[in-house]
Amino acid sequence: MIWKSNRHIPALAFARQAILALLLAITFSVDADDLHYDVIFTPKLQKAYFDIQKLKLPSARALIDAERSTEKTNAFIPYLDNYADLHYLLISEDKKAYKELSQLENPRLEAIGNLPDNSPYKRFLQAEIRMHWAFAKLKFGNEVSGSWEIIKAYKLMEENKKRFPDFLPTLKSLGLLHVLIGSIPENYGWVTKILGLKGNIQNGIEELRIVEKEVPFFRQEAELIDLLLHAYTLQLSPTQQSRLRQWPKQQPDNLLIHFFATTVLMKEGRSDEAAHYLAEAPSGDSYISFPFLEYLKGEINLQKGSYEQAAEHYALFLKKYNGFNYIKDSNLKLFMCHWLNDKDQEANIFIQKIKTTGSAIIEADQLAERVAAEFLSGKISARQKVLYKARYATDGGYLKTAAALMETVTEKSFVSTEEKAEFNYRKGRILQKSGQPASSIPYYNRALTIAKQEAAGFGAASALQLGYISLDKNDKPSAVAYFKKAMSFKKHEYKNSIDNKARAALTTLGQ
Repeated sequence: MIWKSNRHIPALAFARQAILALLLAITFSVDADDLHYDVIFTPKLQKAYFDIQKLKLPSARALIDAERSTEKTNAFIPYLDNYADLHYLLISEDKKAYKELSQLENPRLEAIGNLPDNSPYKRFLQAEIRMHWAFAKLKFGNEVSGSWEIIKAYKLMEENKKRFPDFLPTLKSLGLLHVLIGSIPENYGWVTKILGLKGNIQNGIEELRIVEKEVPFFRQEAELIDLLLHAYTLQLSPTQQSRLRQWPKQQPDNLLIHFFATTVLMKEGRSDEAAHYLAEAPSGDSYISFPFLEYLKGEINLQKGSYEQAAEHYALFLKKYNGFNYIKDSNLKLFMCHWLNDKDQEANIFIQKIKTTGSAIIEADQLAERVAAEFLSGKISARQKVLYKARYATDGGYLKTAAALMETVTEKSFVSTEEKAEFNYRKGRILQKSGQPASSIPYYNRALTIAKQEAAGFGAASALQLGYISLDKNDKPSAVAYFKKAMSFKKHEYKNSIDNKARAALTTLGQ
């Protein structure tokens, strides 16, 4: 096992945008005297490619099917078939479709394998298809198989780079892989060495930026991958934050771009702004059904403390959704909507559902299981309501609300080590996000001091933030020490994401 499945890796898989004018103007074909198999972007296939990237899958599939009879040997068709299937599977989480469509991977790889060896598209498109299936398999919990797909894609891309060093599209996907491999936690490093995988975050970003500058056709895709890697593994620059806000305005009919803008802004603690892009997201029969948008609306309302509205959106998500991730988490949030609103009897209905519904692949669902078990065993008491309210408000960027909540309690208001650690972490996080990093340090240090096994998550999170604060102060030795400390905590629900961020930061520091 190399990569733990989470919500961010599939997001990267969506990052495939191109400029429509170029799509409609460029046709690629392979130059070979005896060629019987081509890579040709016909006008209809170009439109299909563009529609997939907007999540307009019905029209995209119709366009692909219209070309299938006359473009029987066009290697771009099996690629687009696979590309559309990836988007459908990641959004729908349709287990039956996943089982059926996964049988088409090998035939599609074989079809592209008919390209001659002197075609730079042969290994490139095969690697892309393997990456598609890597993300799909990770999403569906098949971690070992998904990891092997990543390894195979990497090998194909490396070989393509050696054979065709001037074929720059290779760098788009290879750059992504170099960043992902470079951010693997240290305890898995031996695996990558044995398998011959080489990761380097800085090199990966540089490769992506070469594509952004030199390959107009893949420019936006490479730029979006770059942005998502910074949002979920590194840190967004002011320029990237500005670019993120421009895209939905430039492409008002692009559902995927609106989704990314919403989720990244929410991650950055700007839920009020994210709500605007979510409200402006296009919808209708021409787009794939996307129930997860209801979940995001629930999240924003929960952060605002609008519990009744949040509950309506979570319930609508569960009604429309046929997938398996975020089921436990949504039931936990429905519990919170009632419990934090002092409707404890109604809340108990949802806490009971968590153990028996959904899966526990992603961190959010794993956390829901743990919280439910602790609540039902009496480890979570009413005194923690203020901590949960402050947490959600902080996550959404409602910092004045969060600060006012935390002013009503002190560390002495709590009993357990975990409660005390969380109190200090919450205080530190509010101050840090409010532009007072120096004032947050004592609280983070206090959380770090009292964190034991039962509070490992808050200890690790505090160490990570202290690392970022030290980095901003240009105190490299302290930053390195804190990032390593963050990774030293064992067996907590945030370990995968915290370790990835700490490892990425250490790599950029040359460690």
